[in-house]
Order: sequence, then C-alpha cells, then structure tokens
Amino acid sequence: MTARETRLSEFLRPEVVSRLANMDLRARLIVEGFIAGLHRSPYHGFSVEFAEFRQYNAGESARNVDWKIYAKTDRYYVRVFEDETNLNATLLLDRSASMDFTSGGVTKLRYATLLCAALSYLMIRQRDAVGLAVFDERVETLIPHRSVRRHLLHLLRTLDDLTPGSRTAISRALHEMADRIRRRGLVVLISDLMDDPESIMNGLKHFRHRGHEIVIFHILDPIELSLDYRGEVRFVDRETGEKLRAQPWFLKKDYVRNVHDWISWLELRCKENAIDYNKITTETTFDQALVNYLNKRRRLR
Repeated sequence: MTARETRLSEFLRPEVVSRLANMDLRARLIVEGFIAGLHRSPYHGFSVEFAEFRQYNAGESARNVDWKIYAKTDRYYVRVFEDETNLNATLLLDRSASMDFTSGGVTKLRYATLLCAALSYLMIRQRDAVGLAVFDERVETLIPHRSVRRHLLHLLRTLDDLTPGSRTAISRALHEMADRIRRRGLVVLISDLMDDPESIMNGLKHFRHRGHEIVIFHILDPIELSLDYRGEVRFVDRETGEKLRAQPWFLKKDYVRNVHDWISWLELRCKENAIDYNKITTETTFDQALVNYLNKRRRLR
C-alpha cells in the first residue's frame, strides 16, 4: 500500500471522515479512499466502471473506441454518453429522532448522511440519475433525479444541513414514494428500521410491485446489538420521551435474543422478496457498504 493509499484509507473510517470541514470533501475522500483500496484484499479483482468509458464488447461498432486509451493500455474502451445512463437511483434517508443516537462514536444519522453523500458522489460520477427523499413522520425533503455535478452539490448541501426530526413513520414514507416515482429504478433505504416490521415490509413490497430494485442499509449503533452497559441505566425514548430505569445485565440475554430474532426476520423477509438487506453498524468502514451497492449495480446492468 502506498503512502497516498494509506492516507485515503483513513477516510473510510466514520470517526475520521466526520471531522472533515464540509460534505463535498467528506464524500470525495470516502469515494477516493474506497477506489484506492479496490485492488487490495478483500476486493481483489473488483473493478469500478465509470460512465466516461467502459470496456469494449465483441461485436459492437468500433466507431466509439478511444484509440488514445488503447495506445496506453493495449485494451479497447468505448466512450459512454449521457443517454447510456442505466440507473435511476432514489436514496431514502431516515432522519427520525431515533437516528440521533450514539454510544460514543458518530450518531446513526451522521453515519447515514455520510453514506448517503458517498453514494450520491459515486452514482453521479457514474452518471446515474440520483434523487433524494428525507423523511421522519412524513417526507420532508424531496429532490428530483438528475445526474450532473451541480445537482450533486445541491444534494451534498442538503445532507450537510440535515438535523434530526420527529417520530418514525417509515411505512408511510415508503408508500408515498412508491406512488411518486414513475420510472423504474433502484431504491436505497438508509434507516435504523425502528418501526413496525410488517408495515415496513408492506411498504417495501409496494416498490417491488412497481418493478423497483431495493437495497437496504440497516444502520445500528453497536450497543443496540449488545446492550453492553455497566450499572444502572436510564433509557429515554427519543421519539416519545418515555423513560425507564433498568439494570442492563438483567435484561441483556432476552434483549440480545429479541434483536437477533428481529434482524433474522428482516433478512428472511427481504430474501423472500428479492430485496438486498445489509446490516451495518456506525463503526463499519464505508467500503463495505459501497461494495454492496456496486455489486447490486453490476447485477442490474
């Protein structure tokens, strides 16, 4: 690994990138750090085909072959034009109050906005048309699909200004957006999914019924999986204000089992409905999420 690659790989760590000055810089360095690491394990052999050029396929017209690239690489590449954009991607970002939680690192909302920014940057770099919907009880922000650099800056400014909202109503937002998005494409839901699971699944099935492909990034804080607290703890519901004092050691066994059952149920139902489900914590480096997205994109192509 070169010194530059080492520096860039630092920007795959949430606690590092969250300290940078602005969202444009954060997104750019996440993506550049990700690309720099693609040739290393565990992604050896994984490549990213950006929209400016793609590999020539046997039988195609040679009219658009870039001979300068051929002279440098001894490989055939063709130019890709605007009308070859092959994805209409909608990012659905949960900003409800439950997302404003951290056990010491970045909040779930902070992680989600950074992931959303990196995905936007990567998608537009590939000339995919990107739209954004931010929701809590309802869809509060809706940015239509475009695939130009100026649109990316608008998306990043919106994400940079994002603050936590109110209660969660994921199903309502999903049904609303399924009715509003006319063109079939890719839907990326970024949320902690802390709502009624059956209602969420019904909303996701609404998208599938309309022919959309779906990727879920289920964002959780590590302590939400383990309940690894010491001593008596006062729990506060960020959406209702309800408070509860408890000894976590007394609850931990049942709690961990219930969380495991919840996640297993989500995984199973998503698999049954051909939905890509990805559980990640706020300590997960961003390369894992970006690889999952690119694998999905490659399958759709």
